[in-house]
Amino acid sequence: MEKDTEVAIIGAGAGGLILALSLHQIGVRCRVYEAVPEIRAVGAGINLMPHAVRELDELGLVPALDKVGIRTKDASYFNQFGQHIYTEPAGEAAGYPWPQFSLHRGDMQKVFLDAVIERLGPDSVVTGHRCIKVDQDSNGVTIRFEGAQGEAIAPVRAGVAIGCDGINSVVRKQLYPQEGEPIYSGLTIWRGVTPFKPFLSGANTIRAGWMTVGKLMVYPIRNNIDAEGNQLMNWVATLERPRPASYDWNRVSSLDAFFEPYRDWHFDWLDVPALLQKTDPVLIFPMVDRDPLSTWTSGRITLLGDAAHPMYPRGSNGAGQAILDARYLAGCFKRKGVTLDALNEYDEVRVQATSKVVLMNRANPPDTVLREVYERSGGKRFDHINDIISDKELREIGDRYRAVAGFDIEALRKRPSFV
Repeated sequence: MEKDTEVAIIGAGAGGLILALSLHQIGVRCRVYEAVPEIRAVGAGINLMPHAVRELDELGLVPALDKVGIRTKDASYFNQFGQHIYTEPAGEAAGYPWPQFSLHRGDMQKVFLDAVIERLGPDSVVTGHRCIKVDQDSNGVTIRFEGAQGEAIAPVRAGVAIGCDGINSVVRKQLYPQEGEPIYSGLTIWRGVTPFKPFLSGANTIRAGWMTVGKLMVYPIRNNIDAEGNQLMNWVATLERPRPASYDWNRVSSLDAFFEPYRDWHFDWLDVPALLQKTDPVLIFPMVDRDPLSTWTSGRITLLGDAAHPMYPRGSNGAGQAILDARYLAGCFKRKGVTLDALNEYDEVRVQATSKVVLMNRANPPDTVLREVYERSGGKRFDHINDIISDKELREIGDRYRAVAGFDIEALRKRPSFV
């Protein structure tokens, strides 16, 4: 069997599609294989931080993102009483050469998918191909698939295989068969999107409360969606809950399952109960991750994105790290060819970088601001925030996260291109 392509990409999420665009950019033949029969818009909102947008800018995708998303201006923190804690500028307003985008995950994926189809051709993304196993030998890999109904599909040969197949990665399970289920954090997330009036700057990401009393994140993801000037608003509610009987990332929830802690959150700048009550459907997700691995690579097979480093969605950084993975891997192939040496360099650099982010998202992500204020105030109202925590401490929390996650402004500005 002749090789179909140099690089077989398993999974058409953000990481897989950006890898395809990046490989096309450097002249490496690739094809994306996706399990679902049809790629549709799923999920809710997502933030693309400046380190990810830098990579997307190098691929010429910023104009398309501008058509579907919002350039984020600032991020604000409040307690559960709606008292203001801290606001910091975001993206270009913070001095980055690249914006931060808030948009619908489905819109983001469509931008990436449309670009792949346009640049690589209509046969560059093959749907209805669920990977069940990857074999390898000294000359390449053989990827075995089944269809949507479990029917056998002809295997594919390639030089290397990149597992971009998400948190339930078949490729990762093949490399680590004893690993087991993702690790539950003790927190459950409810998410939704609904039309709502703009608040604050109209391009603000707010975080409010804390896990003990209910934490909420809200940000707009589309502008001017109707004649009333509403935005499409994305919200994420997080509460402490026992481990669910099973993990399901697309389950619909009732409002009653989580509404009570937020019932009285009527703030001057946002009516939270009204926002939650008009949302349909509401999705429920367990907050999970996995312990960092020492290596993602076995010979001609490696992992990328959530397959490699699933992390808590507390730093707006999961998709961003997948994009960075894709770009760094493409850079390795550009320098060293589609070789084992290239895969090993990618592994050595990106495993270390993302492991730090996974652990930081567990311990001290940006919403650590809320934890500190909640604990120091005893969960009560404060008279002056500076009596609780200084501006210097608040800035340092964000600065530490940005440094670990790879978007410290000066370091990002000076860093050479990955590709």
